[in-house]
Parts: sequence; C-alpha cells; structure tokens
Amino acid sequence: MIMKIISGRKILLMIGIRVIWSFYLIVLFLLISGNATAGQLAERLANFPQWEKIQSVSPAIGDLVYPDWMEGNWQVKSTLIDLVAPLAPNIVTPGFEGNRQYLNQPTDFQVRFVQEKKLFSSLKIIPHRDSKSKVVADRAFNSLNLARAYLNDSTVLSVKVDPESPNRQITFLRGDRRLISIVTGRSTETTYDDKFIATEAFQQLFKGGGRPYFNFVESTTAYHQLQTSSPAVEATQVTAVYLSPQEPDYFAAGSRPVALYRYRLEFFPRGN
Repeated sequence: MIMKIISGRKILLMIGIRVIWSFYLIVLFLLISGNATAGQLAERLANFPQWEKIQSVSPAIGDLVYPDWMEGNWQVKSTLIDLVAPLAPNIVTPGFEGNRQYLNQPTDFQVRFVQEKKLFSSLKIIPHRDSKSKVVADRAFNSLNLARAYLNDSTVLSVKVDPESPNRQITFLRGDRRLISIVTGRSTETTYDDKFIATEAFQQLFKGGGRPYFNFVESTTAYHQLQTSSPAVEATQVTAVYLSPQEPDYFAAGSRPVALYRYRLEFFPRGN
C-alpha cells in the first residue's frame, strides 16, 4: 500500500494507530507496577464501542515482559474488523473514512521477541543489575516492519528506540518528518481463561511539514495462546484515539474517544 505524506494529522492518524501496535505489542506478565483491578480490562474490551474515557493506568516504568512462549520469530496477520466514530457526525477525525478501505483486509508483517539481555547487548545498553532473563519485543524491528507493511519502504526510513527508555521511540519518515511516540502509562491483568490483557496510553507528536501535531492514543489488547501452531497465538486489540488540546473540537469531545479501531491478530511461528 502506498500513501502520500500529506500532513502531520494524516500521517499521525494513519501510522499512529498501527505503529503503536508493533512499537509495543502490548501484553502479558508485566512484573512491575500497573496491574489493573481483576476483570477491569476484560470488561472494557467486552463493552466496545461504549468507551467514555481513557483507561486509568499507572506510570510506565521499564519494559513490557512477555511469557516464554512469545520468544522467537513470528509472521503476524493483522485484520481491522471494526471501526467506530463515537461522536460522528459532529466530530470525525481526519483519515477515519479513508481507513474503511482496510476493513477485513489482512495485512502481514514479521515481528520478533528476544531475551532482554540479548537485545540490550545488541544495542550496547547495560541492563539493570538485578535484571533476570526476560522476553521483550524487539521494538525497532517490529515497528519498522509494521509501518512499512501499511506504507512503503521509501516512506518509512527507520525506527529508533531511546537507549535510555524502551517507552520512547522515533519513526523517521521521508521528507524530514518524524513521529515521536511515548508510552506514558500501562495496566495489565490475567483473566480466568488465561488471556493476558494490557492497556498502554501514548502521547504522539508528529514533526515536519508544518505545525507539529499532537494527540493521545490508548491501546488495549488481549492475547491467548492456542493449542495449534497455525496460528499459535491470537489476540483482539482495540485502539482508541483522543483529541489533544490544540484541536478545535477538544472541549466538545471532552474525555471521550473520537475514533475506535478493533483488530484481530494472528501469530504464526517462523524459523529462527
């Protein structure tokens, strides 16, 4: 798919709702603060699209830690299965109607999950002294593949993760444009049927091509390991977009999301 870089708002909305997924590939077994009240996140997913405000989250500290069965290389099939503009027709975000073309159209890309110490070594980062063996997402690799799957290789130049914090990254785009994404908070829970759910809240800033554009995004994802290998893991994800104070409709929207996107994710194992 090829998309022209038109404006900060268009790029942020087109890239942001997708890049956030691979940037963080939200889930599972967070071993630090941020655990949600039992059932809170599952209930939120079940209530789609009746979302009234952004999920309450704890400050994002450190990285998301995944279960051992997520380690390795994966081919992911991501399918947009529903999209809702809760405040339409009064408020509809730029790019929302254009995203209908992706409805029920699978998009494939590669991701990988590695041992944290191995990733730190490749990035020349010194791990914490008490760091144990943990499985984390290779954020730069995953984000680059996802962004190029929806845009193209010439539009997305590279992705860099802040060596001081896994919660900050920059996507470099053609034409001296940049998308800066910062995870500000997260919550996680484990359900009775062994689904692992996490919410992360992001601030996104697009620079280049005029006035910088800023917004808020929240992504809630439930992952479930299957007894098969095709796929081996499935997930449901809902991404919510909220207006920033710079938007004319900010006060009219209040705390409510202006766009909701629901995806089905399927993970197929690949050879190392």
